[in-house]
Amino acid sequence: MAWRRGMWTGLGLVLAGLGLVGAVLPLMPTTIFMILAAACLARGSPALHARLMRSRFGPALRDWQAHGAVRPRHKALACAAMALSVALAWAAGAPVWAVVLQAGLLAAVATWLLRRPSAPDGRGREAGGQGPEELSSGSGVGGRLPRAGGPASGRSAPSPSR
Repeated sequence: MAWRRGMWTGLGLVLAGLGLVGAVLPLMPTTIFMILAAACLARGSPALHARLMRSRFGPALRDWQAHGAVRPRHKALACAAMALSVALAWAAGAPVWAVVLQAGLLAAVATWLLRRPSAPDGRGREAGGQGPEELSSGSGVGGRLPRAGGPASGRSAPSPSR
């Protein structure tokens, strides 16, 4: 099954490369490519996955993996970039139907993003009221609940009853 590890590693490297391009190009996303790269590299190359998790993108990736959370600053930047892309499309003279379609799709994405739990950014509680203890308990709109018996749950897995 070495070919599968190679496939996952190759795909992870391509996605990480696209994420790096997105870090310097204002209208290309970074986060989704890095999240997908981390998932692929975890399956293909634990060493490269560990390196990605130690990189500049590591804290945001760990927030996402552990809690499905996004830092408030990143939410604001993403929403600003989406608004800017709609404004640029309109200013560039794109057809009205295309601008309306783009605005609708990006509004849906922004709504989803803003409903994600807010990850702490090292300054204590965020405006959304979720500090680290709430995030680790899995609370919050759209938050991911920890598995029963997992390290974040603080309890053992329930025994199956028949």
